[in-house]
Amino acid sequence: MTKKPLVGVTGPDKGGFTAWMMTRLAIIRAGGKAIRITPARSIDAKQLDALVIGGGTDVEPVHYGQEPHPQDNMKTFKLRDWLVSALLNIVRLITRQKRMEGYDTKRDVMEKNLIEYALEHQLPVLGICRGAQLLNIVTGGSLYQKITEFYSEEPHVRSLLPRKKIVLEKNSKLAAFIQDGTRFVNALHDQAIHELGAGMVVTARDMAGVVQAIEHQQLAFVIGVQWHPEYLPQIDSQQRIFAALVQCGEQHRKHQTGQSNA
Repeated sequence: MTKKPLVGVTGPDKGGFTAWMMTRLAIIRAGGKAIRITPARSIDAKQLDALVIGGGTDVEPVHYGQEPHPQDNMKTFKLRDWLVSALLNIVRLITRQKRMEGYDTKRDVMEKNLIEYALEHQLPVLGICRGAQLLNIVTGGSLYQKITEFYSEEPHVRSLLPRKKIVLEKNSKLAAFIQDGTRFVNALHDQAIHELGAGMVVTARDMAGVVQAIEHQQLAFVIGVQWHPEYLPQIDSQQRIFAALVQCGEQHRKHQTGQSNA
């Protein structure tokens, strides 16, 4: 029996259950096997064939050389979008645990170490929301801590519904996976990528010009998206992102197995 690619999915010790279950479902649908990784549930990265850096609390600004800031036209949707969004909101409320206040230092360190390992060993990586931001930070980039100023003319969308319009770069890996240059996605973030990390390029922006996706130019699959494709199981193009990740994970495993047998 062929072994399924093992995909590590990171998250916090407290909370994040719904995101984990929806990401796990997407990976299973794509033909992979998911394993949850948190600061309290560590794993030897050598076991992994691919990695998902999940969403969650903001990355502590010290990791990109900043001090914390003080805390301070829509698409017509299909009925299934409303139903999926409503169901996910209910599940998130039911399963919500008390989350860590402020920053999650242990998670920051854990995920930075995993990303550094992945980049060094060419492990396929998908960064989701916070995960995309951390990918950019680890490669030397920075963030905007607040993005509300960019939405004076365009609405600042925060919704599980696919309400934010994005435009993808035609020649990007992400566009090839999604197979469409313009998409509507969900949005739960208040921060965004500022200066790009080394090797990273912008592959999608929203109508206000805010970066919505990045990818590494040289590596086969190092992609970060600001939205949450795991919360859009009803949209085939979003499932194709996970399918591409699992496929690249399978190729990585075969390459590593071939090297070890050589």
